[in-house]
Parts: sequence; C-alpha cells; structure tokens
Amino acid sequence: MSVPLSGGRSPTPVQLRADVFRRGGVQGLRDWPAMVTATVPTRPPATGGAAAAATRPAAEALRDLGATEGGLSSDEAARRLRRWGPNAVHSHRARVWLVLWHQMRSPLLGLLLAAAVVSSFVGERSDALIIGVIVALSVGLGFVNEYRAEKTAQSLHAKVRHRAVVLRDGRPQEVEVTGLVPGDVVELRLGDIVPADLRLLQVTGLECSESVLTGESLPVVKDTAPVRAGTALAELSGCALMGTVVHSGSGRGVVVATGAEAEFGKIAAGLSGHQTETEFQVGLRRFSMLLVYVAGALTTSIFVINVALHRPLIDALLFSLAIAVGITPQLLPAVVSTSLAAGSRRMSRRKVLVKRLVCIEDLGDVDVLFTDKTGTLTQGRIDFMRAVPVDGTSAEEVLRLGLLCTEAEVDDQGRPVGGNPLDAALWESPAAASERSALGGRKRVGILPFDHERRMVSVTVTDPDGVTVLITKGAPETVLERCTEVPETARRALEAEFAAANRVVAVATRPAPAAGTLTAADEHDLSLAGLLVFLDPPKSDAAAALRRLDTLGITVKIVTGDNPAVAAKVCHDLGLTDAGVLTGNDLDTLDDDQLATATRNTTVFARVSPEHKARIVRIQRRTGGDVAFLGDGVNDALALHAADVGISVDSATDVAKDAADVILLEKDLGVLADGVTEGRRIFANTIKYVLMGTSSNFGNMFSAAGASLFLPFLPMLPSQILLNNLLYDSSQLAIPTDEADEEQVRRPAHWDIAFIRRFMVCFGPISSLFDFLTFAVMLGVFHADAAQFHTGWFVESLATQTLVIFAIRTRRIPFWRSRPSLPLTLTALGVVAFGAALPVTPLAHVLGFQLLPTVFFATVAGMVVVYLVLVEIGKRIFYRAAPPSIPPRPALGHRHLRRRAARFSTVTRLPRPRATQ
Repeated sequence: MSVPLSGGRSPTPVQLRADVFRRGGVQGLRDWPAMVTATVPTRPPATGGAAAAATRPAAEALRDLGATEGGLSSDEAARRLRRWGPNAVHSHRARVWLVLWHQMRSPLLGLLLAAAVVSSFVGERSDALIIGVIVALSVGLGFVNEYRAEKTAQSLHAKVRHRAVVLRDGRPQEVEVTGLVPGDVVELRLGDIVPADLRLLQVTGLECSESVLTGESLPVVKDTAPVRAGTALAELSGCALMGTVVHSGSGRGVVVATGAEAEFGKIAAGLSGHQTETEFQVGLRRFSMLLVYVAGALTTSIFVINVALHRPLIDALLFSLAIAVGITPQLLPAVVSTSLAAGSRRMSRRKVLVKRLVCIEDLGDVDVLFTDKTGTLTQGRIDFMRAVPVDGTSAEEVLRLGLLCTEAEVDDQGRPVGGNPLDAALWESPAAASERSALGGRKRVGILPFDHERRMVSVTVTDPDGVTVLITKGAPETVLERCTEVPETARRALEAEFAAANRVVAVATRPAPAAGTLTAADEHDLSLAGLLVFLDPPKSDAAAALRRLDTLGITVKIVTGDNPAVAAKVCHDLGLTDAGVLTGNDLDTLDDDQLATATRNTTVFARVSPEHKARIVRIQRRTGGDVAFLGDGVNDALALHAADVGISVDSATDVAKDAADVILLEKDLGVLADGVTEGRRIFANTIKYVLMGTSSNFGNMFSAAGASLFLPFLPMLPSQILLNNLLYDSSQLAIPTDEADEEQVRRPAHWDIAFIRRFMVCFGPISSLFDFLTFAVMLGVFHADAAQFHTGWFVESLATQTLVIFAIRTRRIPFWRSRPSLPLTLTALGVVAFGAALPVTPLAHVLGFQLLPTVFFATVAGMVVVYLVLVEIGKRIFYRAAPPSIPPRPALGHRHLRRRAARFSTVTRLPRPRATQ
C-alpha cells in the first residue's frame, strides 16, 4: 500500500560564501581534514541548480531532468552516476604527499638540513651526511606511522553509513547518500539531513532548519509553488537544500544538484581544511609550546656560551640545533598517531567507531553518561504483544487502525520503509500478517507527521463507501487528553501495562471531512479505540554493564521520552534501586540552579522533550566533569550537540549520527565501556611517552649545557645527539602496545601541563645528576679524550633515558606489580644493546665513536641500577605530594556544523572544481 502525500536575485557562490562567513553559519566546515579536495563534474545545464529549479513548476523540473514522479530506473541511475560522479564534496583518502608534508614542516628539521648543507660546503661532509641520514630516518618513521593512522581513519570513515530513501524502479529503496544522481526522487522524513538540492514535488507540513547555510535559527516553511526569479537562497521555499535538516513534516523532491554543484557543496569546496582541535589536541599544543620555550632558552644559552668560548661557529650552531631537537620528543606525533591507530583498530573489533581518531581520548575522559533506555538498558528489539480494545471496539480493529496510522511507505513485499521502530514492529508482527488483507480498499488521503511536541501522528483514511475517518496514534497521555471520554477500565489497563514496563501507544478516531489539509487543530474530540502494547524487556547483560561503568567512575543517568513508571521499573530491575525520577513537567518548574542541585540525586529523566535533554546535559557540564550522551533519535540531536562526547549507533537517524563523535555498531553499554577503557589506555600510554621524554631529554640537554661551561670540547657531537635521540624515540614506538594499570583507567585523566612541568623539573635533574657522575668517571677515572668522552656519555645517556620507561610507565613497582608489554621490553633492551655495540662496529669511525674499556660498561650498569632505584624513590615522593588535577572545560563552539560535510564524502579521487563565475 503506497501512501500518497498532500502536498531579489540569487547570490553568486562568492557572495554566498561571504554572507555565510558574516553570519557564522558554516564556520564549522573548517573542521574537515586538510586532505580533502573538492568537486564533481558539471551537472546537466538544463537544471541550473536549486535557484533555477525553484522558479519552474515541479512538473517542468522533472521534465528537464528526464525523470518522473516514480523516480529513475536502477540502470539509469547507475548510468548517471558513472557520468556525473558521486554525490560528494570531499574525498577522505589518505594522501601520501600531505602526510609527508606534515613530517617535513618542522622548522627545526629545516634548520638542521640547512646546517647540514652548510657543513658540506665547509668541508664537514661526513657530519652533513650523518645529519641528513638521521633526519631522513626520523621523518620516515613518523611518515610510516602517521600514514598508517590516516589509512585507519579512512577505513573507519567508510564504515559509517549514510542512507536516503529514494524511489527507484517505482518503489522506495534505501541507497547510499553518495549514490544519488540528478533525477532521483527522494523521500524526506522528520530528522533527515537533506541529501542533495531538491525541487520539492509534494510536502506535508514540511519545515527545514537551514542554519548550516544561512545562519538563521528558525526553520523555514516549505511548499511546492514556484518562486520568482532572483529570489534569495534563504527564501527558496520550493526547494530543500543539501545539508539542511527536516525540522518537521515530510516531503518528496527530485534531485536537481549533487556534490559540489549543490549550494552546500559550493561552500564546502571553498573552505579551508583546518581542523577544530579537540581537548586532547589542545593539550598536545600547549605541551608543545612548553617545549618550545624550554628548547629556545637552552638552545640560545648553549649557542651563546659556545660562541663566547671561541668554539667554531658552525660547530656551535649545529650543536645548539641538535640540543633543540634532542629536547623535543621528535616522534611524539608518530607515537600519538600509532597509539590512536592501534586503539581505533582495537575499538573497531569491539564494535566502536570514531569519526576522528583524536576523539578516542575524549571518550576516555567521560565521567557522566546520559543515555536513553531503549536498546541500551532494554533489548531494543521491540515486539508487538497485543491490542487492548476499549468498549465497543475489537482488538482486530485496533490493530488495523494502528497499521493505517503510520508514516512509513510500504514496498512491494509489504515491508515498511523509513518508518519508526514501533511501526516496524507492528507491521512485522504475526498478528498484523492476518489483518493486512482487511485493509484493502481503505486509502490514506492525508497525513500529519509525528513531532516531539505533539508526540502523535494522525492520518485521514477513506473506505470504499467514501466514509472518511481521522486516526490518531501516539503517547497515551497526549492522546487521552484529546479524547472526549476515557473509560476507567482503559485507565486501569494503561496503568497495569506501565507497571509491567511495557511500551504503550494509544489509538483514537473521529469522523473527518474527505477533503482539506490535516493540521494539529484537527486532533480533538477523539474517541479512544484502544491501546497497542509492545514488549522491550531489559537486556540480560545490562546490569553487569552498569556495574562495569560504575567501576570506571562513570555515573549513568537515563533520559527518555517514555513514561516515568516504565523507566523507573526498568532501572529497578537492573539494580538502580535509588533512582530518583524527574519528568519534563518537573523540569519546567526548576531554574538552572535548582536543576543543578536536583540532577545530583536524579537517575531517571522521563517524558522529556529534546530541549529538556539538551538543558540537562548543559547543566551537568556546568557542575563539573565530562559528559557523554548516548542517543539515536531525532529528539536526541540537541543533547548530542551539547555533550562533550556525542555517542550514537549505526542504525540511528541521520541527525543523531551527524551529531555524534562516536558510533557504536551495537547499542550496548558493555561495548561503550570497552571504548572508554580503550580511550583511557591510549591516553595513559601517550602520557608515558610525554613524561619520560620531557624529563629525560630535559635532563640530558641540561647536562649538555652545563658541560659546555667547563669542557674544552663539545660534550657530544651534533650528529651523535641526533642519533641518540632517534634511537631513544624509536624504542618508544612500542609504547602503544603497553597495557595500562587498573588505576590508570579507573578514573578519567586529562592533560595537566602544570603536572608535566613539575615532573620535568623534578626528574630531569635526577637524570642530570647521573650524567655529571658519568662526566666525572670519564675524566677522573678513565682520563678520556674527546672521542672517548663522547662515546661514554652516548652509551650512558641512551641507557638511562631508554630504560627509565619501565619506572615511569607505572606508579607501581615495575615488573613485580606492573609488567610492561613484551614488544616494549624487547625494543627498549634492544636499543640499549645496539647503542652499546656501536663503538665496536665499522660505523664507529664515521660516527666519531671510540672503543670503551670493559670496566666502563660494568660501571654504567651499576649507575643505571642506582638511577632507576632513585627514580622509584623520587616517584613515590612526587606522586604523594602531587596536587589533584583540575580538568579543563573544552569549548564546544559550533562543532556540530563542522561535521556536516562528512556525510558527503567518498574515498574516490575527485576532480578539481570548475572556476566560479
């Protein structure tokens, strides 16, 4: 059964972009990665885009596109897709040259390469060659790891599906958004993101939110009438534009422009690829600035000292630059990207997808989770149980009325397409199969779609005798208050179903005129026909998942549009026995301060509107802690935007997936707990590298600065410093494989630059103390010359700064109470052994190394043991005295706008855009 639906001058793209930036409407599109390129080939000239199509009658627009109201055939759609390309504005391919540029753009690397060139001109060609090789290896390691991370991001991106309902071969089908072509006829429903520029053919109460294009917050009413030529973009009432959101109602339109030819695509194609920083990236940037200040101070002072001591200028310059590189954790981006890529692969295996890799750490920061009930605490597999009739109506008739009152289209196999889960459960139930034949002859002539203010859907249906009836179906409270009379038996039956935690939909009717547009004002003087009861029992593993989240320090609160008695019963069955309950009506009586106090003792928020959900999340964020929201419906979009981390599922509505940072392939709190744990593990491993690198590097470079004051030669050659740093960093590339201790994932962790600075200042001098002890041994015991001194300090500094990872990676006693991963252990020990063996290899002469006496290695081994013991003692004192970290509050800004372009992307290489006239 097919349901028939009722139904100044245009700015240039340059002017449009200028107006958009003035209004701030698409500022968020700057978030899309810099790897993107733009657009698809030219569209058919007959359409002229949305502005031109809006001036012509709908039938004429269809004719120009060679289409009909039944849509295209599948063969024709495939032919047009091959000719005109995908409906995409960006490519999310991992691009080799861009990743390489990220590795090469470091100014320090540029200075080193310049110094290497100068060295070759002044005769120090071996130094120039060594520096060049070391820089190439450093860049290569970073490139390989970042490119692997980009490939992982590309793979994850492809797993998030964006679909639209179109008419192909005369019947509704779901297709990928990128597969739309001009001439496709598209169905629009509440919460859909318009997948292309459409000339509207039929509308029913359709309103679209176009703030992504115009910056205006109020939705725009749509119709099918042509507009006059020159009408501004914001007034194209006869078109639905790509990237905008269906705020209410429904509609059908023909695609007139896709990809970069759509108005949204023109803007997206012209924007910068600069990404918005997450909290994790802000922390990285602040940490990098700390290192810049420290490196600048040390490098300048060392250069001045060496020049003042009349050392050769080129040597002083190279040494200073090498010190700057040495204090910088050169492979921090590689370690971070490796951690994120490895973590994303692990999370993907656990059925958790992230839109951007850096969102993994943000997920680990969560300490309050708001979630809906359906599918998380309950099975999410809704089954129709029974129809409960009211006096004078049979159960079969209540069921038939429920089948008729739906927004879903029905395909030629009798399956609903595009409907809500309750409608789908009703249509697919065994009881419905025997009643579908009884619907013959009844025809829907009008429809008023569901919205979250009314919480109902209404249709008008005409039977073979020409009698028309209005059928309303929706939340029992709202339907019953519109009924003229409600028997007490019906109220008792409803209370009994709620007490059993069943989901209930009320169905009511009244006579209606055959003609006329259906409006909300018609939903009055109804007669209650009966109740439709659905079963959605609690998940068997939900209680265990809630306990696990509790052990991770995450407080779970339920936010639902369902009845409070049903929600409270489900929570009680799962062990949330102290669940305080607030309803939407209760929230309306509380100001923000009162609500902030009330949320502390409230676990269930029931019968709440989308605005209520967003307000609850905002208030919770204000009271402290990072907030996540898990939802999959249209009514969850505002709350997803308001949360620190928005979480949705792959089967969610377009708006919900668009607003989310994280997508769950299974709507399961256990899966979410896996994702949180993984996020915290990755953050913990990143901090291990940061703490170790800053303390060890700071100590070694401080030692170099001090040694420059009394040594008649450089304490280490520039090429040796670079090699030392490269070997040390390479050993840490295995950190992402390390496991985190229980206390490292038990609570959220945040970037704390003050903590890192204190750690560096505390443990750096411990490293320097043993460096100066090495200097004393080399000069006082072994009477070392310059070459032997360089070799001895190279071996000792590499051993201490590499092996200290075993102490710094945990607050516990290493190896005994906390074991490192096997790859980390092998790489750390392997690098130390390689560094100790270098003086006896053929490379020793080229690198400026000299043989060391055997007793020196025994001395170094003893010093390393004493050093690690001293670090353990210092670690205990430091953590006992360290003040608690105060997490920063990330600014959310307009990040929901920054994700919209992600829907219209493909891995396909896209040609360059045409020049804009």
